[in-house]
Amino acid sequence: MACLSSTAAQAQDVIRIGHVAATSGAIAHLGKDNENGARMAVDEVNARGLVIGGKHYRLILQAEDDAGDPKQGTTVAQKLVDAKVNGVIGHENSGTTIPASKIYFDAGIPQISPSASNPTYTRQGYNTAFRNVANDEQLGAALARYAVQAGKAKRIAVIDDRTAYGKGLSDEFIKNVKRAGNGASIVAQQYTSDKASDFGAILTAIKAARPDLIFFGGMDAVAGPMLRQMKQLGIPASFMGGDGMCSDSVPRLAGDAIADGQVICAEAGGVQPQQQKGMDDFRLAYRRKFGIDVLTYAPYAYDAVLTMVDAMQQAGSPDPAVYLPKLAQIRHSGVTGMNAFDARGDVKDGMLTIYTFRGGKRQRVTVIK
Repeated sequence: MACLSSTAAQAQDVIRIGHVAATSGAIAHLGKDNENGARMAVDEVNARGLVIGGKHYRLILQAEDDAGDPKQGTTVAQKLVDAKVNGVIGHENSGTTIPASKIYFDAGIPQISPSASNPTYTRQGYNTAFRNVANDEQLGAALARYAVQAGKAKRIAVIDDRTAYGKGLSDEFIKNVKRAGNGASIVAQQYTSDKASDFGAILTAIKAARPDLIFFGGMDAVAGPMLRQMKQLGIPASFMGGDGMCSDSVPRLAGDAIADGQVICAEAGGVQPQQQKGMDDFRLAYRRKFGIDVLTYAPYAYDAVLTMVDAMQQAGSPDPAVYLPKLAQIRHSGVTGMNAFDARGDVKDGMLTIYTFRGGKRQRVTVIK
């Protein structure tokens, strides 16, 4: 009996955090990056010891794969609810995060996405939904301003992959190009899918419109091959996109099809100069732990875990119903800056980083709001 009581006590001392990303399929490398960031935070919390309300806990990460598929995303979300997780970090992309958020809301489980950027996610009225990166309205507006002002683009073609992320970002970009004026116009608009590999027909149609810039709303797994085919067709335009194609995988996937400075992308995050050392230290620790470099959103997944734990400590309880109000009011200083949320659950003062590629390597251009 004593042994059974001890086991029950140990079970009560566990806090289970769910993490969901696409760790299989075309964007598995990005999903694993998110998961690694979350796992790094969990390991650090356990190494230093976690005390909440005077009680010692062990943090466990329950990592699940939604393969970037909305149906699988909701299945996994229900699995985490049934497992009675105390909170969820994820999902990775907007197409799975949005439908999953209803399931977490119904169960009263707080959710922080470190990478889903579609505005719909935090506009459904769910008080359990948060994100610690900028949304597509901010991202699309920033990219449009940069294209028209810094890039001097006049004739712009747009391609999107019809996902919640790709369409949402492209719509915001188009809206803001039209608003910016400066003689810029959308001369062509084409569509593809996140599974496509042949872009001959849409690129041929775009070539006829003679764009000086092509904007792509989609992921790096599609952007790389698209750049290859642009070169084959002799399309000399600059190529721009959002965070989904802003990884070091783009040069690898595109091969020799990228000219220095041709590709411009923005990441829905970024740190000010005074925070750079913290980010550099994180990247070094990440490489030491996993033997690879950070791709995109690992620091945001890391901060999301620590922000959630901070809220539990402030509330004195890991019970979702108890710590949720503290999470809504949190001000957690992380490696990505201040993690604090507005009334909708969007990050306050979200930063954006503009990048380009030179010599096959991603280079930061500037950090903006």
